[in-house]
Amino acid sequence: MISKETLFALSLFPYLGFLWFISRNPETPKLALYGFYGTLVFVAVTIPAGIYAQVHYGETLANVDWLHGSAEVFLTLSNILVVIGFRQAIMKRE
Repeated sequence: MISKETLFALSLFPYLGFLWFISRNPETPKLALYGFYGTLVFVAVTIPAGIYAQVHYGETLANVDWLHGSAEVFLTLSNILVVIGFRQAIMKRE
């Protein structure tokens, strides 16, 4: 059985491929593209936050509310950028 950590690491490769292809499409809204790249920032923040939670508190990141919430802010901001970017693109076409 594959561990969740391994699955998480392996999932980065298809996502990087997705970013590579979508960034080459001139019709991709820039703000949405920034949001998709922001997901990488979320991953970059989540990994050390998870390590810190394990070392400092002896818990998983999900069990340290203030740290988990702080990391999740980056995912929320990324999602907002994606939605606003595509909404602007739709509004522009109408």
